[in-house]
Amino acid sequence: MDASRARRTRVPRLLGPVAALACSLLLVAGCSDAGAGTGTGSRSEPEAGTARAAAPLAANDLQADYERVIKDVLPSVVQIQAGDSLGSGVVYDDKGHVVTNAHVVGDNRSFRVTTARNEDALAAELVSSYPEQDLAVIRLRKVPDGMRAARFGDSAKVEVGQIVLAMGSPLGLSSSVTQGIVSATGRTVTEGSGGGGTGATIGNMVQTSAAINPGNSGGALVNLDGQVIGIPTLAATDPGMSESAAPGIGFAIPASMVKTVAGQIVENGRVTDSGRAALDITARTVVDDGYRPAGVAVVEVGDGGAADEAGLRPGDVVVRLGDTDITTITALAEALASMEPGDRTKVTYTRGGDERTAEVTLGEQ
Repeated sequence: MDASRARRTRVPRLLGPVAALACSLLLVAGCSDAGAGTGTGSRSEPEAGTARAAAPLAANDLQADYERVIKDVLPSVVQIQAGDSLGSGVVYDDKGHVVTNAHVVGDNRSFRVTTARNEDALAAELVSSYPEQDLAVIRLRKVPDGMRAARFGDSAKVEVGQIVLAMGSPLGLSSSVTQGIVSATGRTVTEGSGGGGTGATIGNMVQTSAAINPGNSGGALVNLDGQVIGIPTLAATDPGMSESAAPGIGFAIPASMVKTVAGQIVENGRVTDSGRAALDITARTVVDDGYRPAGVAVVEVGDGGAADEAGLRPGDVVVRLGDTDITTITALAEALASMEPGDRTKVTYTRGGDERTAEVTLGEQ
């Protein structure tokens, strides 16, 4: 699922007694105020007037922040036409490199790019695509005047509750902006592989309530400091509502991963160090007698790889990695997405009906 081709994810909705707590706090404050000053429970006029004046001032300050960030960042967000499809991209440097999603570029190698300040489409070519992380870099043949690179923030400093703006071209409406907050961090989400998705399992994603619609893919998720903290990529779908988009649940690839992948592509023309953990196997999901997913069967083991060193062989069925039960390829990919190359963990597998456990040092995808 993604912003231009929604994929399925299931995210629980948590509700708590926030309203009740808020009322309790207000009542306590009111009682405290009533016992002060005149004892009548009414506020003095200067205090009430100050409170009334503070609200519009705060609203004006927030609006000014929005306008400043939009003015600063929007020139760094572009619309990308790839064949018959439209997506978004973010200017990565002053040499015309633009980072976007791999599913936006698809199988295309040439593109038409429209900037926020120029209605004429600019020609661009693919530098490299990295579907495993759903990222790609294209390069403009000619860099127009006024185009400037975006500033990327530190993903480690992203906090739940931060106000964010999503910028891109939803439904082909270029230079559009939506707003929301960071709803969660550290999400691991798997895209579907049909309908143009890459099938990637992406870890450490930023969840946001900012509207993510078809065409937002590859754009910018921005904080109020004007820094790009993520690349909007996925929007959740609700299986109970005919796969329609679930409002307010979108996901962005964190800026740290964007810089890692795009930086390697710009410097080397391809990704040379993915930072993604791997068992170094080719595998498939197997089912039990009730046709329920029951593990991941090893089809091929890479010579000298993590699984090979741990003693796994073709025909083994992986059923657990660390403390995580493994029933499908997707479950294995999601477990690995939360780890790093070089991590040591236990792999539990069956061979000839017998369950075995081995220590494994994870390799790199």
